[in-house]
Amino acid sequence: MADPLSFLRKYNINKKTITERKDQIIFGEYSWPKTVKTNYLVWGSGKDGTPKEYYTLECLLFLLKNVHLSHPVYVRQAAAENIPVVRRPDRKELLAYLNGETNTSASIDKSAPIEIPTTVKHVYEEQNQQEVVKKPRLEEGEVQRAKDQLAARLASPKEASVTTEHIRSLSDAMSVEMIAAIKAKRLAKKRSTINIDDDVPPTYTEIQRILEYDVDVTRDIISRERQWRTRTTILQSTGKNFAKSLFPVLQSIKAREEGGNKMKPEPVQTPKATPVRPATQPVVYNRYDQERFRSKEETEGFKIDTMGTYHGMTLKSVTEGSQPKRPVTPLPQPERPVPVVNPVRQTTKRVSKTPIIIIPAATTSLITMYNAKDLLQDLRYVDTNEKKGQGCKRENEVLIQRRKEGGTSVPYRVIDNAQKLQDDEWDRVVAVFVQGPTWQFKGWPWNGNPVEIFAKIKAFHLKWIEMKLDSNVGKWAVHVIELNRNKRHLDRANLLKFWEILDNYMHKHKPNLRF
Repeated sequence: MADPLSFLRKYNINKKTITERKDQIIFGEYSWPKTVKTNYLVWGSGKDGTPKEYYTLECLLFLLKNVHLSHPVYVRQAAAENIPVVRRPDRKELLAYLNGETNTSASIDKSAPIEIPTTVKHVYEEQNQQEVVKKPRLEEGEVQRAKDQLAARLASPKEASVTTEHIRSLSDAMSVEMIAAIKAKRLAKKRSTINIDDDVPPTYTEIQRILEYDVDVTRDIISRERQWRTRTTILQSTGKNFAKSLFPVLQSIKAREEGGNKMKPEPVQTPKATPVRPATQPVVYNRYDQERFRSKEETEGFKIDTMGTYHGMTLKSVTEGSQPKRPVTPLPQPERPVPVVNPVRQTTKRVSKTPIIIIPAATTSLITMYNAKDLLQDLRYVDTNEKKGQGCKRENEVLIQRRKEGGTSVPYRVIDNAQKLQDDEWDRVVAVFVQGPTWQFKGWPWNGNPVEIFAKIKAFHLKWIEMKLDSNVGKWAVHVIELNRNKRHLDRANLLKFWEILDNYMHKHKPNLRF
């Protein structure tokens, strides 16, 4: 038996025209009232003893016409036109059934009563009947006048018969080039002309079906097409700038392989010290070594060291009779360049290894300085207004303790004002929560360009699951974390993904920090 829901699905899949006339909705030869109930159950009805409610045909047709609108806008327009709305839990499954993606639905009640449709005459037949009725009659004088004109044409002398003597060859009248051009023109016109039987002209419906079939076939072919990709076409990207994103990575790898030689200061150019013989060394004055300033005395063949001295010897070595050693004056060594030490680090006793996370300063963001500790440490969402109502004060920065397996905890510093960071603190920034507008990165390093910032800092975006994704966030390399307003038990699983992604990023790019 024909039911309005099946007809609506069939006409929607085949892209056929659905006519609305006064209070009727017409599907070809069948029509139903706009307020007729289909056998599709409304969400929540028929359960726990509640009466069953069904969507009307007008309600489902209005949804198909406005499927491109977001659900809040669609609800407002339906309320303005006094049309029942399709509830949000039914929207996805209902559209999948009406568009042919699924063959059935659990909300279809096969035992629901179905109203029998009424048959209507075809629109084109009614138009033809109206044309026949409106066709004016000819008066008797006009008929007689037409007959006289026809008889005058038949009585007129016929044209002279054509004789073959006056016929000339076409090649004599035209050149070969002109004849070839005329033939080409005739063939081109013949190819672009559709031969139609004059006795049975195609109706408007047949032409429309041909065009619809062509569109469906073309759409089916395009859906199965695959884009041809090679290593050349992949590099021809319109959304990536390799000069800004790839070259800094290559430069950092090159600097790491060279061992940071570029960071060493250039040695100070000092004159090289020429080697000096021991005899001409500058001697420091010593009151116990006066013999060195005298000329060498002859010892008459005896091996007597006249330069001996007890200077620098202990009492034990003197009493034991050990041979004292003459102190040797070291040769002057060429001065080595002293490495220049950063004065900031020289005065700093300890370099911090605590990672830094930056969040938006706007109050409209889901994560603020009020609930950052609840979100990132306790892994549960608490509304900002609720925290304000509890009397919580806004801190300039928050130190959270990330609990890890084994009972250990790691500190993370959370701030919302990036302007207070020093130059050496930017190396410890590991994550940033993006809100959407580009003014969030005004005054940041790397010229405030989000593409370059996200190449060096891991970016996240926190949103409700039913909210539309911001257009800027969709274009950037940002990981989106979705929360459900009514399911707080899912917060822990969603926020654990944040820590898992951040740990992998820090293990690869920030191994010097504590995490």
